[in-house]
Amino acid sequence: MPVTLPEIRVGDPIRHDGLAVFPLFAEPSSDVEYVLSDEAINAGSVAVEEVSETGSVPDLAVENKGDVRVLFLEGEELVGAKQNRILNTSVLVAAHSKTKIPVSCVEAGRWGYKSHRFGSGGTHSPSKLRYCLRSSVSQSLKAERGHRSDQGEVWKEVARQQEALGTVSGTSAMSDTFEAHRQRLGEFQEKLRYTEGSIGVAVSVGDKVVACDLFDKPSTCEKVWSRLLSGVMLDALELGETEKQAEAADVGLLLKGLGNMPWQPAEPIGEGEEHRAESPNGDHASALAFEGVVVHGSVVCQS
Repeated sequence: MPVTLPEIRVGDPIRHDGLAVFPLFAEPSSDVEYVLSDEAINAGSVAVEEVSETGSVPDLAVENKGDVRVLFLEGEELVGAKQNRILNTSVLVAAHSKTKIPVSCVEAGRWGYKSHRFGSGGTHSPSKLRYCLRSSVSQSLKAERGHRSDQGEVWKEVARQQEALGTVSGTSAMSDTFEAHRQRLGEFQEKLRYTEGSIGVAVSVGDKVVACDLFDKPSTCEKVWSRLLSGVMLDALELGETEKQAEAADVGLLLKGLGNMPWQPAEPIGEGEEHRAESPNGDHASALAFEGVVVHGSVVCQS
């Protein structure tokens, strides 16, 4: 593997209804300095806008006016401007720089300004949407078309889950799905709090492990924990009651296979190095590294 993952220990799961959260532990491996996108947006040191007055669905403009780089996470939601978007890949935006980032629309029925700048939605893509995003972007990179998603499939998945959960949205906005189920999601958040010292998290819905995320330090994992889990909470609501459960051994098996995947470099957006891989059974992994240290690595699984 061209980037080195630390030795990972899978912790005991925290369970609520059909969702299980497995904290991941490893020795912190990084002194890379960065702030997270929501922190930078809220502080005003980063501005996220449409690329022009007319806009472009698959691209946004980011200006980092701050003194440190900013980490945007694949699948996180940005709300406002002409329509809400999600990040197509994790990106490190350099200090005092302007960068165009690849995104996908998660609000098919709006194309008009709600605000000049984007804010952080505080939410993250559900697992099926995340898999759709990861697999289509990887295919686009192989075809040398950049970090483009299959926008039609993204819209289809957002609409599918809204129908499954009985969500009504005038603009088919993913954010309306989160809003409609805010109370139930709050119950999950109370039960599935961050585990001290964990540097990553794996999640299962029923008996299927759907994603693992690993960061370079516990402080990052703690900050993104609730946001990262928000999407899979919707998946658990969709599943409903079940007695099927995944175990730590299932997570360990998935993590063990990462080293044997056929990792390939991809042209990064912003700073660092990006690598991607696909397993024979269709799991998709990616890693954003800086100076050889994985800042955000993840694997998403077909469900």
